[in-house]
Amino acid sequence: MRSNTSISLLAIGHACVDVYQGAVASLVPFFVAERAYGYATVSGMVLAASLLSSVVQPAFGALTDRRAMPWLLPVSTLLGGAGVALSGVSGSYGLTVLFVAISGVGVAAYHPESARVARIAGQGRHSAMGWFSTGGNLGFALAPLMVGAVVGAGGLRLTPLLALPALVGSVLCLPVLRALGPRQAAGTAVAGPAETDDRASFVKLSLAVACRSIVFVGLSAFLSLYARQRMGGSTAVGTVALFVLYLGGAVGSVLGGTLAGRWGRVAVARWSYLITIGAVAGVVFVPGPALYLFVALTSAGLYVPFSLQVTLGQDYLPSRVGTASGITLGLAVSVGGLASPAIGSLADATSLRTALAPLILMPALCWLLFRTLPEPTAPRLAAGPHPNTDDATDATDATPSSTQKSGQR
Repeated sequence: MRSNTSISLLAIGHACVDVYQGAVASLVPFFVAERAYGYATVSGMVLAASLLSSVVQPAFGALTDRRAMPWLLPVSTLLGGAGVALSGVSGSYGLTVLFVAISGVGVAAYHPESARVARIAGQGRHSAMGWFSTGGNLGFALAPLMVGAVVGAGGLRLTPLLALPALVGSVLCLPVLRALGPRQAAGTAVAGPAETDDRASFVKLSLAVACRSIVFVGLSAFLSLYARQRMGGSTAVGTVALFVLYLGGAVGSVLGGTLAGRWGRVAVARWSYLITIGAVAGVVFVPGPALYLFVALTSAGLYVPFSLQVTLGQDYLPSRVGTASGITLGLAVSVGGLASPAIGSLADATSLRTALAPLILMPALCWLLFRTLPEPTAPRLAAGPHPNTDDATDATDATPSSTQKSGQR
C-alpha cells in the first residue's frame, strides 16, 4: 500500500473519530430544547467528555511508547461512537453523562496510537501529519451537520444513527494496519537518547496547547446558542456558526504545513495566535452577520498551528513520541472542557456574552508562550524500508533545507 493511500485512509478514520468530539457540542442545543437543561448543566456533559479524555490520554500515550497497540484504532473508534449514539436514548442526566464520558475515553485511546501509526505510515513527513490532522478537523466540521440532520429531524431518540461513522472508521483502518505489519511493533525509534528531550520547551508548548483548547472548546460549547441570541432565528443559525468554526480545520492544518515550510513552525504559530486575539474579540463584541466572518478568522487562527504543535511536541520529546502525541494531539481538543462549567456558571449568573469575553485572553497567552519557544531539529525515524519506497516526490518533506535548520517535515 502506498504511503499516500495509508495516510488518506487514516485521515478518514480520524474524521470518523473526531466527529464525536464535535457531536457533543452540537448536541447541546437539543438537550437544552428537549430537556430544558441550563448552561451549567449542559456544560457538565462537555466536561464529562473532556475530563476523562484529558486524564487518560497521556496515559495511553505512555503505554504506546512502551508497546505498540494497533488494535486500539478500531476498538477506540467503536467506543467513541457508541457513547454518543447512546447519549440521547435515556432521559436520565446521569446516564447521559456516563455515555458521553465513555465516548471521551474512546477518543482519548485513539489519538496517541493513531498519531504513532500515522508517523510511521507517513515516514515522518510533516505534510503527512498535516493531512492526518485535517481528517480529524473535517470530522469536527461535519459534526454539527450530521447532528443537525439526524437529531434535528427526529429528536434525541435518533442518536443511535450517529454510530454509523464509527463503523466506517473502524473498518477503514484495518487495511492500513495489515499493510504496515511488523513496522508497528518497531515503533518510531529516534536517533538520539532521552537526554535529547527538551522538556522545558515541551512544557511551554503544552501550556499553549491547553490555552488554545480552552478558547476552542469554550466556543464550541456555546457558539451555537450565542449565535442564535445575537442574530435570532432557528437552530440553523447556530448550526451554521458552529460549522464555520469547525470548517477552518479543513484548510488550517494544510495551510499551516505550507507556511511552516517557508517560515518555520514556531513563527507561523506565533503569528496565527496574534491574529486570533482580534478574531475572538470580534466574535464576542461585533453584532450581526459579521459574526460569521470573525468565527471564520478565529477558526483559521486556531487551526493553522494545530498539526504544527503535534510535530513540535514530537521533536521536543523525541524519545517519547506517544506521550507527546497524546498531549499535543489529544489534549488540544479535550482539556478545554475543564473550563466549560465555569463558562456556563458565569453565563447563568450574568450573560453568555460576558462569559465568553475572557476567552480573548487565551490566544494572547498562546502568543506569549510561543515567543519563548525555539524551532527544534526533527529526529530521524528508525532505519528500515517503507512499504512505499517509490513515493519520492513527497518524501522530500522529511529533509531539512540548508537554510532552515528546523527539521521541518
